[in-house]
Amino acid sequence: MTCKPSAISPRLLRRLAAAAALAMATHAMAQGQAFPARPITLVVPFPAGGPSDALARGFARQMGDELGQQVVIENLSGAGGTVGLGKVARAEPNGYTLGLGTIGTHVANVALYKNLPYDPVADFRPIGLAGSAPLLLIARADLPANNLQEFSAWLARRGDQASYGSAGVGSVSHYGCVMLLAAMKQKVTHVPYRGVAPAMSDLMGGQVDFMCDQTTTALPQLAGGKIKALAVLSGERLKPLPAVATARESGYPLDLRSWNALFVPKGTPDAVVTRLNAAMAAAAADPQLRRQMQAVGVDLPAAGAMGPGVVSGLISRGLRDDVPALKAKGQFAD
Repeated sequence: MTCKPSAISPRLLRRLAAAAALAMATHAMAQGQAFPARPITLVVPFPAGGPSDALARGFARQMGDELGQQVVIENLSGAGGTVGLGKVARAEPNGYTLGLGTIGTHVANVALYKNLPYDPVADFRPIGLAGSAPLLLIARADLPANNLQEFSAWLARRGDQASYGSAGVGSVSHYGCVMLLAAMKQKVTHVPYRGVAPAMSDLMGGQVDFMCDQTTTALPQLAGGKIKALAVLSGERLKPLPAVATARESGYPLDLRSWNALFVPKGTPDAVVTRLNAAMAAAAADPQLRRQMQAVGVDLPAAGAMGPGVVSGLISRGLRDDVPALKAKGQFAD
């Protein structure tokens, strides 16, 4: 005798389906309410001790307090930030892996690297803007020039015998000097380093002639007299350096600023992005962090000016304006 499975009534099927749907909804709500339920990793795609790393660590501390979970920094440097950001792009989109991106990783690298391991728009969701900083043209202390006009004349005499250092191909310091030298119509030997610290060390030691760096790392060395500032590459003079003219004042229409933002992989839920952005806003409002960053020339945005849309706008403008300019100059990595 063959036994047939008993039929399940339509009413029971409906009840089972409703129970399953309720369980799934309850689980989803619990997951959403619980976020974050464990520590979060913030990938900084540059070595420890650099300007982006310092900003990331400041935000990580404050965001951890706000979220109730530790935000752990993972320095994963290499190839102008592409190694670290590539890892973030491939991470599970659940909010537990964040990445620090910059104008270098999300704009300049599109031109400077022929084969990026990520798409700066398609592979990420921006959480919010962390901060921005002016760029400075700085030089070894004994370089025979004290302003941009004298520097231009010195470059004309030195030609390709002059050299500049950077934190690596695609870094903000590389991007800044590429844009400056293009405006000056000068060709100079580029010496890339693995991070800004060794580049700054060689600048102080005279192994390279100049750099285009953020105020974050430049101001402490300037205060010690180990290097000199020749020009502000952003739009306005800086309060800590009132005597240093802008590039625009010297006849070069430049307004170069670095920016840093936090990103998650594409597909991260809206509620998670909103929660992380709120934690960023709380961190940026902290008086101690604001004083710490302002002391090194970093501007932290107001709460209403740090949303995902602000970051998307910065990337769009950079891809529209800066990338074609960099490509036209043939600036590509080996």
